[in-house]
Amino acid sequence: MKLKEITLFVLCLTLGFISCKKDDDSETLTIEIRDRAEQQLADMESLNDYLATHYYNSDEIASLSNPGIKDLVFFKLEEGETVPVGSTLLKDAPGLEKKSVTYAETEYEFYVLTINQGGGSDTPTFADNVNVVYEGFTLDDAVFDSAVNPVTFDLTSLIPAWRKVLPQSFYTAESYVESGDGTVEYVNKGVGVMFIPSGLAYFYNASTGIDAYSPLIYKFELLKTSQNDHDGDGVPTYLEDLNGNGELTDDNTDGDTDNFGNPINNYLDPDDDGDGIFTINEDINNDGDPTNDDSNGNGIPNYLDKTDKIRKS
Repeated sequence: MKLKEITLFVLCLTLGFISCKKDDDSETLTIEIRDRAEQQLADMESLNDYLATHYYNSDEIASLSNPGIKDLVFFKLEEGETVPVGSTLLKDAPGLEKKSVTYAETEYEFYVLTINQGGGSDTPTFADNVNVVYEGFTLDDAVFDSAVNPVTFDLTSLIPAWRKVLPQSFYTAESYVESGDGTVEYVNKGVGVMFIPSGLAYFYNASTGIDAYSPLIYKFELLKTSQNDHDGDGVPTYLEDLNGNGELTDDNTDGDTDNFGNPINNYLDPDDDGDGIFTINEDINNDGDPTNDDSNGNGIPNYLDKTDKIRKS
């Protein structure tokens, strides 16, 4: 699935470029690492242009009791054409909202179109699993990835946009109905579209059907969600984001590293403070939650305080 974040191509990316030689060595392809803030401005211009030149079947969508992404159709407004009756330019869509977030020390703006917020009681955190149906396409309306049947993803493994858009914005389906042929219909599910800059997608990485620095569009249905505890230490993964920035790769209380020198961040570390006592065993009051145990009253929970080595009895 192309939702998985693409890893670095080669170590020379750290020097600011990559070079991929063709078989005959006659040409060299160089991908320049662009300034994130400058690229964001260019991407927003492209996204705004898309929203101003595409319309959707708004009346049809409004008439449906349980709309899904298969019902939502975008059309390009050709030069000289007018928007048909019953349709609406995307920039004028009543459910369209511009949002902003800080990622990689850059202020990003993006758009989210809410078709249906979802009638369930659960909304995922940025670190949870989500069960979704989706379709991803470029600003040229070329589909590069999709799942017509529900699939489950760990939001921590996806491009940043997914963990910035879904949490607190969309809810799971209210209910579901199983049919005799084995299919499942989800009722009152979260349905939306994200229009995202390349910096919240694949940025300088290219993939099949996606050029480097491509703004992208994803239609999606949020069906179900489940909470993650990646290291099984009793602390839900989302609570291991100690600095509250919605990312997990910069929280490493004890400075642990693996054999290759890579940090073992808290959400993957069963002993967060490195005191030799597993986090799950620092739940002194036995309530299943290590985050509210502070034996010495210094304001630091035991599982983050290596000076407090009390173990659960």
